[in-house]
Amino acid sequence: MTHWKPSASLQNLKARAELLATVRAFFAEREVLEVDTPSLSHYGVTDRYMRSMIAQVSSQEQGILQTSPEYAMKRLLAAGSGSIYQICKAFRQDEVGSRHNPEFTMLEWYRLDFDHLQLMDEVYELVSKVLGPKQRQDLSYQQSFIEFLGIDPLSINDEELEQFARSNLGLLPDELERDDYLSLLFEDKIEPQLGLNDSVCFIYDYPASQAALARISETDSRVAHRFELYIEGIELANGFYELADCDQQLKRFEADNRWRVQNNLPEMAIDQHFIEALEHGLPECSGVALGLDRLLMIKLATNDISDVIAFPWDRA
Repeated sequence: MTHWKPSASLQNLKARAELLATVRAFFAEREVLEVDTPSLSHYGVTDRYMRSMIAQVSSQEQGILQTSPEYAMKRLLAAGSGSIYQICKAFRQDEVGSRHNPEFTMLEWYRLDFDHLQLMDEVYELVSKVLGPKQRQDLSYQQSFIEFLGIDPLSINDEELEQFARSNLGLLPDELERDDYLSLLFEDKIEPQLGLNDSVCFIYDYPASQAALARISETDSRVAHRFELYIEGIELANGFYELADCDQQLKRFEADNRWRVQNNLPEMAIDQHFIEALEHGLPECSGVALGLDRLLMIKLATNDISDVIAFPWDRA
């Protein structure tokens, strides 16, 4: 039996340490403050497609392991922290595979007075620092569907979208929703073609229904200011021009919970600390979460996450 040994080589673990040092130096040069928030809290997320892990805190009380440090970091922003970043562990249920581990390392940062386009530039600077210069491509979500699939995801009607998805993806479950069809088409037909040939690709301005914590565009209410970064067909980062309107955010959380109940999922308690922070006032900012394990996978040219972490789930 060799499962007591790390799955990553010593050389790769040294590369991991170098990556963390590079990230910290990057933010130190920009005078962005490193912070540390709890991995375990009283609240999870209402996100309809994300499952949180439960931890038994005592015989009487349970806690939830964070899927990201977003809510806690925004509480710091509301308290006057200024621009901040964090390197931390995040936890997500049902995520095991060559690109997924239920416990993974996330880099998350928030920049005051940045919109999502300015933050995309900084993400590109960081990735270039780690991977070397790469050609950059920016495509709106709408443009990506038109270019790769020949349909407009914002104007196609529901019936036409369902017919297109079923004809291009094969057998699909019944009773899927509009965003399900869009997401399946994007993941299967578009994602694998993004960021190829030594390039990086940003997809921005996602449908408003797919950006729960992002601002709605003032020029096109169909989209919200969310972006994702893709390299070699792999999603690497997800960012928002942050929604600061407390009432609107609360309504979105409540809508998520109604959907969860209708779809036989547990209703999630809404994080009241986060809501109170928004009531106090979130400064103008944009934020992004980036998967450091995946970034290192790309740097080391490996397709298996177990090559870049010491003890993946099957050895933990």
